[in-house]
Formats: sequence, structure tokens, C-alpha cells
Amino acid sequence: MTEKHYAVAIDGPSGAGKSTLARAAAEALHILYVDTGAIYRTIGVYMYRHDIQPTDAAAVTAALPEITVSLRYDEDGLQRMYLNGEDVTKEIRLPAISRYASDVSAIPQVRDYLMELQRSLAREHSVIMDGRDIGTVVLPDADVKIFLCADVETRARRRCLELEQRGTPKPFDEVLHTRAGCTVSSHCGPRTLGILYFHTK
Repeated sequence: MTEKHYAVAIDGPSGAGKSTLARAAAEALHILYVDTGAIYRTIGVYMYRHDIQPTDAAAVTAALPEITVSLRYDEDGLQRMYLNGEDVTKEIRLPAISRYASDVSAIPQVRDYLMELQRSLAREHSVIMDGRDIGTVVLPDADVKIFLCADVETRARRRCLELEQRGTPKPFDEVLHTRAGCTVSSHCGPRTLGILYFHTK
């Protein structure tokens, strides 16, 4: 008898706590957590190494056939990223890669290229995924969909802490001005469960 797999999709703005929730839920449910942002960062590493501008959609698209992205999980269940067979788990977290990852993730051809990888993981395992378009494009038939949000100041504080830990700190006011409000919109798809985290002092 074929084992029944299920999928949980988490969407929402940066700093809402998607990854924190996803990791905790995956551990509690004993299912696979897929960090989709790390997948795009791996593409960014390739472009960075080969001096390909991440905003040059034509050049980025032309390079995709040369790239193989794969995921493996260590003994603790932590996701490790491989670029053409090389472990780049640490490199994808470098500050320089953040911009590359952000830019390439906006290119439709890149998103299409990585979609099958993400969907194949959901076919082969019970998974929880967080990231852009997870509940609407990547896993439109996910068993559970969550749109996670938090108030703007809380998200800004979380982002400041993240930047500080990466060695690229920014003033709180600067980060605050880049945080937009968030709403559960119709593009989240049916069966979306909206969750709002309020900051408590």
C-alpha cells in the first residue's frame, strides 16, 4: 500500500516568522521541512561565482542548464544544499548572496526551473514548505495553507537581528521603512488559514 503524503504550505512577508514556525512544526510532526529560500540562494551562488548579473534574465536563464540543485538532510534533519554536487550550505548565507537570491527569484524562468524540484519533494515525502507562491503556484493543492504575518515593528526587529547575526547590521529605522503591511489576499488561494502574530512587551 502506497504511503499517503501530505503537504503544508506557509506564505507571508519577510520577518513574519515563517521559517521558525515551519521548522518547529516539521520537528513536531516528524516531516520534512523544505527551505525554499535556500534553493534560490543556491542558484544565486552559481551566478555570483560566474559573474553573471542576477538581474540579467537572459544570461541567468541561459545558465540554468548548467546547474543541478539538490537537497540532503544530515543526521539532525537539517537541510543541506548542493550545487552541482558541492555542499554550499554555508556559502548561501553570505551577505553577498542575499541580493543575488532575491534578484534571481524574481525571474519566471528560474521559478519554473525550480518548481519541479520542490513539487517532487512533496510527492516523495510529507513536507512543510515556506516561501513565495508556495500555496498558490508550487503547491496549490496543499492539504493545509497558512498565511503568516506579524506587526511591522516586530518584523523589523526580527530582520535587524537576522542582519546582525549575518554581520551586516542596519539601523532599525532603515529596516522599519522597508517593511510593508500585510494582508491575507485572494491570491493565497482557497483553504488558506490566516495567522497574525502580535508583538507583546
